[in-house]
Amino acid sequence: MDRENYKILQVEETATDEEIEESYKRLKAQYNEDKWKDGEEGNNAARMLTRLETAYREVMDERREKKQNTSGTDAFAAVGDAIRSGDLAGAQKLLDGFNERNAEWHYLQSVVFYKKNWINECKKQLEIALQLEPNNEKYRSAYDKLNNRAQYQQQTGGAPNTNPDPVSDGEQMGGNWCATCASMCYTYLCVNCLFNLCCNCR
Repeated sequence: MDRENYKILQVEETATDEEIEESYKRLKAQYNEDKWKDGEEGNNAARMLTRLETAYREVMDERREKKQNTSGTDAFAAVGDAIRSGDLAGAQKLLDGFNERNAEWHYLQSVVFYKKNWINECKKQLEIALQLEPNNEKYRSAYDKLNNRAQYQQQTGGAPNTNPDPVSDGEQMGGNWCATCASMCYTYLCVNCLFNLCCNCR
């Protein structure tokens, strides 16, 4: 949330859409009138008019994206629901409809790419998410696991990454953990292990 936009609109962050609309129209009329004045006063009014238009658009776009849908979940949760149900096309359509693309948007886009096995694109989206929120543990964990998988596949000529040493890990669990079993379990669980998508979408 950009608090500066609310200051420009001269409303509190808790204001209703109607209150924002009312303040926007009042200020727009005022700046439109003042911009014709001589000197710095007119120039300042013209600048404020431009800032007002930008602030109003960004605030209303952000609010629209956060409005609840008919199922009672927010927009990001709706994307997560679509991914979990296997509706990647629906998830992508929802993502494409966002005007503001923050860190969570890029994280969810990375999940869609991962499900499509577009690993390079997935990694790029995670990198953007981390650039926007470098201290987010969820993004960092997913990125590290993706890198570990890629490194293991390079070292083993394309074998799936279940553990640095899957055999010894299996022995510790009390069984003969063969590479074939590891591969099957990895195929079934890879997305859950890499992206723990379970209603944690903000």
